[in-house]
Amino acid sequence: MFAIDHLGIAVRSLEKAKEAFRSLGFEVLGEELVEQEKVRVAMAPVGESRFELLEATSEDSPIAKFIAKRGEGLHHVSVRVDDLASTIEALKRNGVRLVSDQIQVGAGGHLYVFVHPSSAGGMLLEFCEDPPRGV
Repeated sequence: MFAIDHLGIAVRSLEKAKEAFRSLGFEVLGEELVEQEKVRVAMAPVGESRFELLEATSEDSPIAKFIAKRGEGLHHVSVRVDDLASTIEALKRNGVRLVSDQIQVGAGGHLYVFVHPSSAGGMLLEFCEDPPRGV
């Protein structure tokens, strides 16, 4: 089963983005640091999905590089799956190029991999799985 988990939004300032989303009527939840991606993250729920606001914590982070090249805005679309490992195997069998074959642990303990834009119509697509129970 596929469902939109979140839309990743690259922002220069997490504080300003949180303020802007709150002024639009969204609830913005607490912040989290995702060290391996070099970002600070805040979530704004939207029905069963959410906006993921992403601020770079380093000039060499993927978000800083994205903003330098394209400016603030939609960075990626994340699709939730029930079994990420099986999804990755199916993607590989279908010749889909992944950014990395390694499953990463992101905000809230979610497991994820990114599909390279060359395999997703120019879009950075993330597949994620809810964190294991007890995490």
